[in-house]
Amino acid sequence: MAETNRTNNGFEKQIWNAACVLRDNLDASEYKSVVLGLIFLKYISDRFEAKYNELVAEGDGFEEDMDEYISENIFFVPDEARWQVISASAHTPEIGAVIDNAMRSIEKENKKLKDILPKNFARPELDKRRLGDVVDLFTNLQMAEHGSSKDILGNAYQYCLRKFAEQEGKLAGKFFTPECVVKTLVEVLQPFNGRVYDPCCGSGGMFV
Repeated sequence: MAETNRTNNGFEKQIWNAACVLRDNLDASEYKSVVLGLIFLKYISDRFEAKYNELVAEGDGFEEDMDEYISENIFFVPDEARWQVISASAHTPEIGAVIDNAMRSIEKENKKLKDILPKNFARPELDKRRLGDVVDLFTNLQMAEHGSSKDILGNAYQYCLRKFAEQEGKLAGKFFTPECVVKTLVEVLQPFNGRVYDPCCGSGGMFV
């Protein structure tokens, strides 16, 4: 088995390299949803698995108790949506349907995600061999958070948005607010209490 890649300065680049496997098969505007969907699926699967193993080690039989995950803001991932199931199906003709079913199962168990996750992985124009290769690459990426110092999901998401904007012939600054500008605005506003209203939310990078 390939050595697991830990989060480092090249983490976002590894995610983008996985995205590039689909470059010859789909336009950037199309494979964007595929890659961003897999980023989210792998991330919540890794977080769930880390907590699951922790509960198993405690030995109290609470590893399938949804409340144990919700209490720590971790999405509950049902059996058929866990990454080991997806990984095992990576090189089968059904991989697209397996991922679509995983997305539906996660939405069913987590009402706040209802009708949000992409479910178009089984469409005929998406090369299933290439999709399986992307799944393999994601399998070797460890996306679970290590402490609170790094927003792994947010960083990977923003990096890919910027790269997709470039692929689509757009200036990244017109596609979403650059991170340096976002950080400056957040530090000036210091939104530690109350509510924040952003009428031009876009990709949600400022909230992240």
